[in-house]
Amino acid sequence: MKLPTPQWWYERRPVAPRVRALLTPLSWIWAAITARRIARARPIDPGVPVICVGNLTLGGAGKTPVARAVAERLIGRGVSAHVLSRGYGGRLPGPERVDPARHSAAEVGDEPLMLAQGLPVWIARDRRLGARAAAGAGAQAVVMDDGHQNPTVRKALSLVVVDGETRGVEWPFGDGRVFPAGPMREPLASGLARCDAVVILLPADLAAPDPELLAQLGSTPKLTAHLLPIEPPPKGPQLGFAGIGKPWKVERALRAAGCELADFIPLPDHFTYDEAALRRITDRADHLGAGLVTTEKDWVRLPPAWRGRVTPWPVAARFDDPEALDALLARAGI
Repeated sequence: MKLPTPQWWYERRPVAPRVRALLTPLSWIWAAITARRIARARPIDPGVPVICVGNLTLGGAGKTPVARAVAERLIGRGVSAHVLSRGYGGRLPGPERVDPARHSAAEVGDEPLMLAQGLPVWIARDRRLGARAAAGAGAQAVVMDDGHQNPTVRKALSLVVVDGETRGVEWPFGDGRVFPAGPMREPLASGLARCDAVVILLPADLAAPDPELLAQLGSTPKLTAHLLPIEPPPKGPQLGFAGIGKPWKVERALRAAGCELADFIPLPDHFTYDEAALRRITDRADHLGAGLVTTEKDWVRLPPAWRGRVTPWPVAARFDDPEALDALLARAGI
């Protein structure tokens, strides 16, 4: 059973101290295993530059929209860029090129299926095989969606996406603890030491990163981007729902965009929408006299028969200084 992301992970004040204390020894083990795996790896060169768009937390930072923006930037410059994903949540091991007309989210994962609506996308549990397959199919560059902690492929450029939304006690790294005591995949310092730049992804209603966050990221080169709606949310009362890393951010974004939310249902990341779950959601919407709205990532997980009843609300990452991204890509030889 999938569980929702604990929101207290992202709070810096002492929240659930007994739970955190009990989980902290497990976090030490997690961090040690990750560090040893990275240190012992011998990455392969797939023959084309690999740009890794990863993160330091267990979800909700916005790496997939940033990966799409990087791939689109490369394609706009005439570079044949393919996206590579592990295909989390899909049953196919790959390497496999994602075909939206043929594949389902259950086969290839929701994020690859979403990206494949407009980009060449590959899934592979073994990233080495996936990168080589993309290169063999004509890719001049591979944009790896996630994989900062995956050391099997040599990276020409490593970007780490950081959620720049700081509100009150909520903080991108919580109190800095590693899973399961907190949201971190590895300690902040070790993750930053292996990246070439940080991409701070901001919501539409925040103009600039918090100065304290900038200080916490130290001397690591920084780019900023905004997660912006591609189109307005649907009109009239809406029941929103989302099964992503931080579903509460979708609720905030919808309200900030002017959506008349009658209610919002947060669900676990990569939630599986079966008939029973969808009936509960639609019963709630009918009771409120509301339409249904969700994210692109959730929409591609819906059974085809249900998609016409739900409005997807697409958003996109837009770099504030795209020329700064171009300079990083040029230094990486791309």
